[in-house]
Amino acid sequence: MSEAAGPTLADRTGLPADLLYLRQIFPRERWTTALHPTAAHWLQMHAGFRDHQAHMAALTGRWRNGALDPTGLHRALIPALQAFLQHLDGHHRIETGHYFPAMRKMEPRIVPGLDLLDRDHDAIHAHLETLFHAGMGFHQAVGSGASDPADHADRLADILDHIAPPLLRHLDDEEDIIIPLIALRGDPTG
Repeated sequence: MSEAAGPTLADRTGLPADLLYLRQIFPRERWTTALHPTAAHWLQMHAGFRDHQAHMAALTGRWRNGALDPTGLHRALIPALQAFLQHLDGHHRIETGHYFPAMRKMEPRIVPGLDLLDRDHDAIHAHLETLFHAGMGFHQAVGSGASDPADHADRLADILDHIAPPLLRHLDDEEDIIIPLIALRGDPTG
């Protein structure tokens, strides 16, 4: 990893100071009032991803505690997982294909931060692929009447646990770059 590229999502604990210059002007404490509608919508979308991730974690926690059998976990988790995967993939496609190019023009100084977020999207996409395949394996194990779908449920639960920290890190870091930019400069696409 080169210093110019910045830290990877896997080893990042926050953003480098040079990418936080807009957040210093418009800190998180001010994000609760009079936000630009696009910034407010962005935060609402991210809150939805956090809630969805927490819901899936609660379901796998209930599985691990014995409160759900494989069929019960399947009935609750698979639809939630499908919605989460579709929603997050679509959100990232809109950001990378639509918003980020406009933001690059609006604020050239933030380009390294947008590059970092694009790399995050690639890393998260790889996690989503792994999660999709684990979900499909669990779904097929339950649907086929496999003798023990519990192994597939455990694998899916472990993968959900594994991807949560980098996903949550990305959401926080993206907000630290994007929300102040939109709040201070407006919707780059409008």
